[in-house]
Amino acid sequence: MTTILLEVCVEDAAGLRAAVDGGADRIELCSALSVGGLTPSLGLMALAGKLDIPVYAMIRPRPGDFVFDAGDIGVMLAEIDAVRSAGLAGVVLGASRPDGSLDIAALRTLVDHARGLGLTLHRAFDLVPDFAEAVEIAVDLGFERILTSGGAKKALAGIEALTVIAAAAKGRLSIMPGSGVTLQTVDGLLSRLSVAEVHSSCSVEKPAHDIRLVSLGFVSPGARHTDAQLVRALKARLTAAP
Repeated sequence: MTTILLEVCVEDAAGLRAAVDGGADRIELCSALSVGGLTPSLGLMALAGKLDIPVYAMIRPRPGDFVFDAGDIGVMLAEIDAVRSAGLAGVVLGASRPDGSLDIAALRTLVDHARGLGLTLHRAFDLVPDFAEAVEIAVDLGFERILTSGGAKKALAGIEALTVIAAAAKGRLSIMPGSGVTLQTVDGLLSRLSVAEVHSSCSVEKPAHDIRLVSLGFVSPGARHTDAQLVRALKARLTAAP
């Protein structure tokens, strides 16, 4: 029996510790998970580079859409260099055209620059007008996996599309469901979908501890934090999956 791998997305040092302590198989390293994840800081990359499990860093220079101009691409190339210098295993990236289709030229530039690093195509994929066509592009560009919710807000809601996407992939790359993958939803995904890995934040909501920080706009009233017990429990559920 092949164990399904668990990738946990984290945005700070505490999240790194929780993911490792809980037994995550791989980490997606980000900043600003509240906006879908941005490129992590150099310091956080350096810290993650000391871990004994693979770490893939998000390459996304700003919040908003995934339509990147030449200036954005230049920043992303430098960020890929930083990932390599930190000794991380790979990068998570994507780029779109205004109609939502994958920007093949931008992606080829980024992928070529990331040669030697692992490659995950992120949820820019969920915006494409044609999933099968986008899968072929991802395969041609050399991506190892696609992180996707099947075009829905949460992966379980996109299960029908995820089965179509997995069929289109034909085992040539991994289709990794993500967004809203929890202990409560993972069985529904696994009952319909054969996957090698899943993506989860394994996080809990915690209120801000100091109302002054909220009043001054430094923090939101509540934020999500990676929880080692949730990581451990989800990993156990995946290990026990038939």
